[in-house]
Amino acid sequence: MATLPTYRWRLAPDGLATRRQLRALGLRPGGQDVAAQLERPRRRREPLVAYLYSIEQAKPVRPMTSAKRAALAKANAARRICPECRRDAGYVIPLTLGMCTPCAFPDEQRAA
Repeated sequence: MATLPTYRWRLAPDGLATRRQLRALGLRPGGQDVAAQLERPRRRREPLVAYLYSIEQAKPVRPMTSAKRAALAKANAARRICPECRRDAGYVIPLTLGMCTPCAFPDEQRAA
């Protein structure tokens, strides 16, 4: 089993980029294997690891189609609907509550 080349934080060679860096360039990994990894040391914890991909092998980002845009808008709208009262909360419902704030804390709304 081959190990990945590991570089320290800010010392990666030119021609390699993280997913975010590729995205900023309008690229995506495009199915290529990870070329190397980058380690950022932290105190008293294991280092953060970021995978690096070859910029030369990266492919352009697929364009957003109208169907994808509509599906994304529908999914985001569904995240705002409270399952209890079925109203648009005006914000994304927190997963920790599972419902809008007035439904989760009905007593606090009456006291105010």
